[in-house]
Amino acid sequence: MSAMIALLTLLVACATPISAEPERDRFAAGNLLAPDVALRIPGLGPCTDNPDRTLHLNSQQPVTVFVHGWLGTSGGFRGLAQVFALHGQQTACFSYNDRDSLVISAGQLAAALGSLAANMSDKHVTVIGHSQGALIARKSLVADLPAPIRNTDIALRLVTVSGPFSGIHAAQQCTEPAVRVLTLGLVVPICILISGDKWFEIVPDSDFIRHPGPLIAQVRDYLKIDTDERGACRMALKGECVKHDYVFSLDEQSNVGIEQARNTRVVAIKAGHVEIIGDADTAPLKLVALLQQNGVLEATAPERKMALQALLRGLYGVPSETAVLTIPGVSSITQ
Repeated sequence: MSAMIALLTLLVACATPISAEPERDRFAAGNLLAPDVALRIPGLGPCTDNPDRTLHLNSQQPVTVFVHGWLGTSGGFRGLAQVFALHGQQTACFSYNDRDSLVISAGQLAAALGSLAANMSDKHVTVIGHSQGALIARKSLVADLPAPIRNTDIALRLVTVSGPFSGIHAAQQCTEPAVRVLTLGLVVPICILISGDKWFEIVPDSDFIRHPGPLIAQVRDYLKIDTDERGACRMALKGECVKHDYVFSLDEQSNVGIEQARNTRVVAIKAGHVEIIGDADTAPLKLVALLQQNGVLEATAPERKMALQALLRGLYGVPSETAVLTIPGVSSITQ
């Protein structure tokens, strides 16, 4: 039972805190080109919590699609999407039922990406998934998915952040025979109650983890970002950490079969699980720097640096000097 409590605590820690502020429904267009299409695609919508999920895009431009983690929402990416917009890059967000099987969610994402590309003149799509969303994002682009993406003209780039590609160690108890005996078989319904239908996919010895599958040929580039979360703190009080930002170890994020595949780059960075992607109070400065260094996000032009600082101050309360010093480079990256 203690192991089940640990699993629940871990999954709750994965979640990015959601703000109830009405600003989460608003979005600044930044330097985006005027939209020329309005799309209604199941699962896809703007990176806000606005109930209107219509995507207004410029069909002549690439699109970046964000995939949230457990208990996340599209609005959790609003700040990061506005940083992209300031750099003239349009975004969309994928929403899913995070109690479904990861394969089902991945299939829904694959269908959404196929529909998106079919409606765009520019077929370049970047998919960025965080935490559980990283597992879904990669699985949506594998060749052995029941209904894989078949658009041969789509040009895909994949970015995953803090994904537990070796399984969640705390979930291992869900499939241990000894635990089933000790709990009189109750361990499985408890695991289902905690994590939903994906309970059998997140354990280290599941087929989902042990056989991740090769990426489809349309994926031109894969950037895998692992976070060294040791010692990370989400909330401190009087110099003491009262809420840690450690969720997955580097071992849980590592998967040799994935990392040795073609067109794959692996970067490890010292950052907390929520810190890396940002929340209402934390700017994703390290992720912005990584994405710029790896060509996913355009470099900030000199004439836009003041606007970027103002945007970060408005979104996260980031001091100007912090934005200036942090975004150009991240000294703690290891490769």
